[in-house]
Amino acid sequence: MAAQTIENYRNGAEIIRGDELCKKKTIQLLEELCLPKGLFPMEEMEEFGYNSQVGFIWLIQKKKKDHMFKPIKRAVSYAPEVTAFVEKYKLKKMTGVKTKELLLWLSVVEVYFENPSSEKLTFKTGTGLSDSFPASAFELEK
Repeated sequence: MAAQTIENYRNGAEIIRGDELCKKKTIQLLEELCLPKGLFPMEEMEEFGYNSQVGFIWLIQKKKKDHMFKPIKRAVSYAPEVTAFVEKYKLKKMTGVKTKELLLWLSVVEVYFENPSSEKLTFKTGTGLSDSFPASAFELEK
């Protein structure tokens, strides 16, 4: 289903290919959205797409990537395809991102700042549960 969604938004989208360029573009977009630049620590990226008319992005990497955000001891899994609708301070209707809550992997459907001056980033799962963490935990790792 996700591939179909991407196809619907390719027309008129800015599409970048190649790991280094995709990473650069992802960081640049997160900066424009005023979101932490380390939110998508993906590897071997093949494609970054952004349809600015509707605010839809997609990130394609070779294989699933599991990542540990060490400052908050949180495991996050990124599918080979990640999609989201974006607006300033917010990612919504996300697909392809899961977080481990106790023993369960839950889909992350939204990431946002309650208000622009907030230091806490809120993550909402498909079950309706949400949790907030310091935004600094999602900055780029050195």
